[in-house]
Amino acid sequence: MTRCHRSPAPPPATEPSAAPPTLSIVIPTLNAAADLGRTLDSLSGGGIDFEVIIADGGSTDATQRIARAFGAKIVAAPRGRGPQLAAGAAAAAAPWLLFLHADSALQRGWQIILRGFTGNGDNHFRAGYFQLILDDPAPQARRVEDLANWRAKALGLPYGDQGLVISRPFYDFLKGYNPLPLMEDVDLVRRIGSKRLTPLPSAVTTSALRYRRNGWWLRPLRNLLCLGLFYAGLPPRWIERLYR
Repeated sequence: MTRCHRSPAPPPATEPSAAPPTLSIVIPTLNAAADLGRTLDSLSGGGIDFEVIIADGGSTDATQRIARAFGAKIVAAPRGRGPQLAAGAAAAAAPWLLFLHADSALQRGWQIILRGFTGNGDNHFRAGYFQLILDDPAPQARRVEDLANWRAKALGLPYGDQGLVISRPFYDFLKGYNPLPLMEDVDLVRRIGSKRLTPLPSAVTTSALRYRRNGWWLRPLRNLLCLGLFYAGLPPRWIERLYR
């Protein structure tokens, strides 16, 4: 009698693992519902594969609901922009990082600009930042923009509301954001160095609410005072009291 031998069943097909994104966009939030939707909407469009990570410091408004509606990944973090940025970067999967404030919307075509920057091998140990535009038609807003963009280019001091794009290896080499309650952006760009900072040919449109609320002159003067105190070596927790 001839016996029939069954061939072993082929192993079940497995789905190919998804390739990691090219860019991780890290946004720190704390009760940012008023502006976050505009910022996340500005990220739409093709040209670059990216993920969005919301590093939330314990929002009690609709911030997390808005983030989920846009498909962003939410990471809980200790309150404070420095700790939140560090937590968001730790959760990022891409070889390039873009740090962006929750009230800073990118211009159309930003994907093309970043694809050109990240695709240039000379930029792997450099960082890029955007030009600043305030969402207010007042002449005072133009003066603040001019001052901010001059400071970034001439002094190598772009602030966090201008965004920062940096490769993961360079970010790790610099040991990333320190868990500072204030001046975390200045602390990092000082370690990057002015010669390794590149102004990108695009801009972010940032809310001018804090200038309208605190004064078009008083706010920049207070920022300048805080910057001077930081350079003088005062602990950021002391400077934060003045800033707040």
